[in-house]
Order: sequence, then structure tokens, then C-alpha cells
Amino acid sequence: MNDATFVTEEVSSIVKDTIEEILGNSPYQHAMVEEWSNTILEAVTKKLVAMNKPYKYMSTCVISQKVGAGLHVSNSCYWDSGSDGLAAVTWESKSMYCVITVFGLAI
Repeated sequence: MNDATFVTEEVSSIVKDTIEEILGNSPYQHAMVEEWSNTILEAVTKKLVAMNKPYKYMSTCVISQKVGAGLHVSNSCYWDSGSDGLAAVTWESKSMYCVITVFGLAI
């Protein structure tokens, strides 16, 4: 594996650490969801770009309150599976779910 490879485990670790830094033990607050999601995605993107790999990144964030309802998130891509990659991370606390998906498309 070379330095230009999209490593799902590495990206997932960055995402998990960032979610923990920003959401940590915070209780769900509807008024904060937009700020949280923007802050998480901006921080993740900065960390990924800092790795200086030849990728364009696209990320999505879903934050949902835990109220007993189901939550399903799907993604679909048409890409080069030899060079492009995907990391999907689901994080949860007592009061919320956070699902982040990062797509890495080789330049």
C-alpha cells in the first residue's frame, strides 16, 4: 500500500476522533445540530486535506435524536474501486446518533 491509497480505517479513525471532540457527552439539542454538523465536517475535511493525499473529498453528516425510531442511511457511487474509497462511521450517545460518510475520489 502506498502513501496515496485511501485507507478506510485511517479515515474512520479521524472521523471518530473528530465526533468525540465535538459532540463528546453533549446531550441532543435540536438548535445545535446545524452547527455541530458543519463543525464536524469542516474539521474532518481539514484533517483529511492535511494528509496531503491526491484525493477530492465529499462528506455527509446526519445527526438524529434517539427517540426509539429507526434511522437508515444509504449511499451509492459509480467510481473506480481500485483507487477511490469510502468510510462510513456511525457514532451514538445516550441521546443521539451521528452518521458521517466520507467519499475519497482519486485525482
